[in-house]
Amino acid sequence: MMRRAASKTMNWNEEHYAQSDIPLVPGLIIVLDIDNFEEYVNTRGLDPYKPNIVTSELTRLIENFVWKYKGVVVYGLSYERGTEEAIIEIPFGYENLENTIIDLEKIKKIIEEFGVTLSIVIVVDYVIARKAKNRRDAYKGTPGRIRALKALRRIKRRDGGKILLLT
Repeated sequence: MMRRAASKTMNWNEEHYAQSDIPLVPGLIIVLDIDNFEEYVNTRGLDPYKPNIVTSELTRLIENFVWKYKGVVVYGLSYERGTEEAIIEIPFGYENLENTIIDLEKIKKIIEEFGVTLSIVIVVDYVIARKAKNRRDAYKGTPGRIRALKALRRIKRRDGGKILLLT
């Protein structure tokens, strides 16, 4: 059932992507962000520009997740500062969507054990699957990424801490 919904979205975007010089393939766009992270850092007296226990763990978890699903971190993975937010693309990831969601729920649970919440948006759409040149390109490089960012902002305004799937 999820595959039918995914193919409708992809068919809708086919004309747009047919005009592109960039090779795109169907897949998953995953955007995740720690909610109210600035508040968390300030209340604990942490340096926001250095890795801490939460950002270090999120970096490690994302790295393992990306390796497992043969994805690409488009933006956000930082060993120097720790990871607060990230954009991941998984080519053909919709074929293993159920397991992907289960693993993202595990990541969310581990991060929430540190006393913060994590918001995650998963979009079934076309992906470029390569690192972005800058933050703007990362979030606005494709219509799917724009859609994911808008959805992330919506759930964060409603207190975050959710996983949202858009097909």
